[in-house]
Amino acid sequence: MIRWRRAVVTGVDREWRGSLEVHVTAADGEMFRALAYPGLVGRPEVGDEVLLSAAALELGLGTGGYALIVAIPARLPEDVPLQGHMVKARYTPLQTVVDGAEERYPELATASSLDGMPVVVADLHSALPAVLAGILADRPSARVAYVMTDGGALPLWFSRTVDGLRSAGWLAAGTVTVGQAFGGDLECVTVHSGLLAARHVLGADIAIVTQGPGNLGTGTEWGFSGVACGEAVNATAVLGGLPVAALRVSSADERERHRGVSHHSLTAYGKVALARAEVALPDVDDAFWREAAAQAAELEPRHAVVRVPVDGLDAALRSSPVKLSTMGRGLDQDHAAFLASACAGRLAATRKF
Repeated sequence: MIRWRRAVVTGVDREWRGSLEVHVTAADGEMFRALAYPGLVGRPEVGDEVLLSAAALELGLGTGGYALIVAIPARLPEDVPLQGHMVKARYTPLQTVVDGAEERYPELATASSLDGMPVVVADLHSALPAVLAGILADRPSARVAYVMTDGGALPLWFSRTVDGLRSAGWLAAGTVTVGQAFGGDLECVTVHSGLLAARHVLGADIAIVTQGPGNLGTGTEWGFSGVACGEAVNATAVLGGLPVAALRVSSADERERHRGVSHHSLTAYGKVALARAEVALPDVDDAFWREAAAQAAELEPRHAVVRVPVDGLDAALRSSPVKLSTMGRGLDQDHAAFLASACAGRLAATRKF
């Protein structure tokens, strides 16, 4: 449930595309960070009293260490003309009306094929820059689109990673938000129509599908948001694209179920994905990757596990315009995690269509 809090803005800090970070002080004197989406609630200023949702922050859950600003009661934003009538975050107090790509672009009324476009599917949002590094290492002019699902953050604006990648030109084609997620260059109803929009409206050569920042996991076989990876593989195949699966891998996670190839990948690709995908596996001959290869072999014969050369990928990862971080670990703390994602990007880049 929601824990409501009132506070006063005492400072304005970082701003990135769609988001504004502020410092607030509550009535009891406690000081903490809060995040506003100006497109939803307006721009908070020093001295404003704000209404906050603070439950996730107080429980230490994955909201980036922020309370979220729900409203600036004394200074509501001006009404803006509404375009379209697609509603996302439906039936919540902050449901938002967006202009759906399916309604705006006539070509999506008849589009039914991705024409063989490679689609990289990954579990965690942290894989996004690593996959891009692998793609651009081999195809620097590739137009790549990011299709963000609704398993993590709903507003794409939350992602400083996407903002940095866009500013650096790494996401040349643009972004699509699907399901209940919103804030992309294009808004779509499903992964299927989002992929078609990436191909036929944004002109993407390659698409990457993964959830936004944050994910939900319970430690059970089926209770995690990354199950959607398997459905994204199916959607890609149904539409005539080439599914490329990025493995969730770790050499540093303290949880046994995520060491080597994560149980998330083995479940999503091994049990949910009914269509055949190419599963990227770094071609490295050491003890860790030999064990990972044995784990990945569980995905055969349903999928094709492809050994991908890693030459040059470390340099490509280190050239990322945004910080590489997964579950609080950087490139040097969990190199395997990022290398696996970069290999999926490289594999997709070799599959020209």
